[in-house]
Amino acid sequence: MPYIGNQPAEQFTSFATQTFSVSATTSYTLDHAVTNENEIALFVNNVRQQPGSGKAYTATGTALTLSAATASTDTMYCIFLGRALQTVTPATNSITAAMVGDDLISGKDALTSAPASTDEFLVSDAGVLKRIDASLVGRGKVLQVATVTDSTTRSTTSTSFTQISSFDLAITPSATSSKIFLSFSGLLYKHNSGGTGFLTFYRDSTDLSGSAAGFGINDGDGAYDGSTGMSYLDSPNTTSQVTYKIYLKTGGSGTVEIANASALGSFTAFEIGA
Repeated sequence: MPYIGNQPAEQFTSFATQTFSVSATTSYTLDHAVTNENEIALFVNNVRQQPGSGKAYTATGTALTLSAATASTDTMYCIFLGRALQTVTPATNSITAAMVGDDLISGKDALTSAPASTDEFLVSDAGVLKRIDASLVGRGKVLQVATVTDSTTRSTTSTSFTQISSFDLAITPSATSSKIFLSFSGLLYKHNSGGTGFLTFYRDSTDLSGSAAGFGINDGDGAYDGSTGMSYLDSPNTTSQVTYKIYLKTGGSGTVEIANASALGSFTAFEIGA
């Protein structure tokens, strides 16, 4: 068929319809307002009804009034004659890369900060385009690091764990699923013969070792000193700030100490994305 101008796209035209939930009444509400009953074709039990006053039905606005009440067993629907719907539906796989503008992505606003855990990315999963939350991307990545050092002698003669406050380390996890990897290195020095020195990690008021012996143990015979280190992977399960601490005690008589001018002590916390 000849035409002037661009070739029309494939078009599909249909009329809006409404199916009613019927009951023993003469009054119904239309989904769309009409000027009068001639703008709809009403069917009861698949039989078209005659519109007009004194006939089967009248309509104005969204009010539909029947001349006789329907029964609950009836079926009723209408076609809006003045409400034709026209759509243009592309064929499957007909949209190509050449049809998509280069600024589809570049023209959009860019994030100016790290994405929230509920932000989503589009990924190709074996050729199938899918969405994925940012919280599931880059799992195992180091999200933040906090560290503290001390070169001042810190000692105790207590046989109960005593806090070494110079090594307090505060960190606020980014997500409840994050892990916190703790690492301490330094000198453990035991004065006097006999006994041992013990170290442990605390998260706030919780001893993470769950043991009377703690984590770090160094046999201290006489004036023995040596480097020591300990590490622990914690699951704080919170996004509130937590404080990690180091506690020290002696296992016998004499004094035990960590860190001094000749051996810097270092305490570090790494947040690991789960």
